[in-house]
Amino acid sequence: MNSYETHKKKGNDMNLDFLFEMLENQYGKEITKNIINGYNSKRYTTFRVNLIRSSVVEVEDVLKSHKIEYEKVAWSNEAFILKNASEKDIRELSIYKDGKIYLQSLSSMLPPILLEPKSELDILDMAAAPGGKTTQIASITNNKANITACEMNKVRAERLRYNLEKQGANSYVMVQDARNIEDFFSFDKILLDAPCSGSGTINLREPKLYQNFTEKLIQKSVATQKQLLDKALNILKPGKEMIYSTCSILFCENEEVIETILKKKKAQIVPIEFEQMEGLPVLPTKINGTLCVCPNEFYEGFFIAKIRKN
Repeated sequence: MNSYETHKKKGNDMNLDFLFEMLENQYGKEITKNIINGYNSKRYTTFRVNLIRSSVVEVEDVLKSHKIEYEKVAWSNEAFILKNASEKDIRELSIYKDGKIYLQSLSSMLPPILLEPKSELDILDMAAAPGGKTTQIASITNNKANITACEMNKVRAERLRYNLEKQGANSYVMVQDARNIEDFFSFDKILLDAPCSGSGTINLREPKLYQNFTEKLIQKSVATQKQLLDKALNILKPGKEMIYSTCSILFCENEEVIETILKKKKAQIVPIEFEQMEGLPVLPTKINGTLCVCPNEFYEGFFIAKIRKN
């Protein structure tokens, strides 16, 4: 019995059969096998350089001095994949303690890059904690954008503030449910990395998964995603663009959410195109121009769409 069939059987025993069925219905058996192999893969530790506090050259020199082997990705000069070091090893280094790097999955680095943030723009990160994408936007713009980071949970908001300070990132933290932001606010760009089921980041060896990953979680996520996207398009300035992303690979949390809201709003999909995109492990999507990354040993499963308000 191959690993796919083994975990499908385990899924039945541990009540994950609904997920495997959803994946098969969406992608077919062959692609679902690849996804489940990705769920089983031990992912490499990855990080990006914080250009506010450091440079790629400085970080490379530190890694070489500690005999840490790494490779780069084609689509970002600041992103590093570690070949012989763990997250624990990196946390011991001064470049981590001094906020010169940020431990972050490769997939989650894509939305801020695709947002194309620029200096002087008013930018909203709608569900910002713990701050990886907020600090990345600050790094890309060299702290010259007007960033608002929204987080409804007070404890998570404190964690967000801690990371912003450690990374030297300038951002106003709004402790509020983003669904309730007043419509008199307006932004040039919005990043909505929406709360989701996490179906792209599953680790089948994690025992708590079988208790926490439920159909109810997916349904609750979908409802929240629709409300957040609706609000985002209310407060995005006409003619401007936003990113909708999730760490889910399920149509119901991605394409179907977008299709539902775009029927109500005057907005359209902007096809995602960037250099070296062909190197990504991608899954088929229901909406042309959107991007869905397949989980493997380097990437988490991730969905990204760019939307322009007409």
